[in-house]
Amino acid sequence: MSLINLLRKKSRKFLFTTPSHGQKFFIFNKFRNFYKKDISETDAHNPQEALLKAQENAAKIYGTQHTYFLTNGSTSGIIASVLACTNKDDKVLIWRNAHPCHKNAVKLAGCVPVYYDLPINKDWGVPDKTLPELIDIKDVKAVIVTSPTYEGIVSDINALKNVCKKNNSYLIVDEAHGALYPFSERLPQSAVNIADFTIQSLHKTAGGLNPTALLHVNCNIDASNALSMINTTSPSYPLLATIEANINFLNSNKGKKHLNKLIDILEDIKMSANNIEFFGDDITKLLIKKDGISGHELSKLLFERYNIEDEKTNDISTMLLCGIGTSEKKLTYLKKVLINL
Repeated sequence: MSLINLLRKKSRKFLFTTPSHGQKFFIFNKFRNFYKKDISETDAHNPQEALLKAQENAAKIYGTQHTYFLTNGSTSGIIASVLACTNKDDKVLIWRNAHPCHKNAVKLAGCVPVYYDLPINKDWGVPDKTLPELIDIKDVKAVIVTSPTYEGIVSDINALKNVCKKNNSYLIVDEAHGALYPFSERLPQSAVNIADFTIQSLHKTAGGLNPTALLHVNCNIDASNALSMINTTSPSYPLLATIEANINFLNSNKGKKHLNKLIDILEDIKMSANNIEFFGDDITKLLIKKDGISGHELSKLLFERYNIEDEKTNDISTMLLCGIGTSEKKLTYLKKVLINL
């Protein structure tokens, strides 16, 4: 199947996966005629100035020193953060089983990786949170932490920042799965106003298009030079425009109302499906298990009998990812399925 036909193919599955716009999220309707809006720097009046103003406005929304738009995913934000705050042969502390971009960022910067391990929650088969004692290591220039984890386990970023401050290390938080956190007090606290660098993927739960993301900086370091080293000089302005639209929607009264409604529905699902166990700090990640069957068996049952595709599964539990673009109709169906399992 060609790429063109792949994109034309319509899925009849109920997807609880990334990207969270679900192919129908309404804030992107204006970008459906994508090719007509694909411009270069010579086609528009000073698009770089427009981008600069959009990023400055985003920094005001998030309360950061700098917020940069990324069109190459959180991976580019992680790499740029390490390039910006380290020098060759510096030591960088990373989780051994983190996303590959953490190790690649250290390698590209010419730094030395130092590893820490996270405990595994044996009842759920998922990595647990990063505790301060795990990163309390001297002589490292930067520490990269994943919070939330893929399954929605959130670490105490304030406590981790205090450790890094004591050891004169920069704290880089991979918050790829936490892009909704700054917009609701009912969700975990975001790292954007605490860590030195915070990276978020808009496409994972915040409704953005693949692979839109953000890099937030809260220290006296200009990350623009590091970003210019790894980014194209011909960025996609349609993608950049969707980032601006995405942030403006999330920060609007309409967006916050939409998010609160999503949380209400998810809380109702957790209360109603009392035959299912739920776990995690982030309600948009429905990490579930059921007595008597394994996580893989539960995943197979949901897919083959109910046409529901999950995001991630292990031997014990299954994770259904929800986001700002997950429709009420889809969640109503999921509720019925879980209750009847």
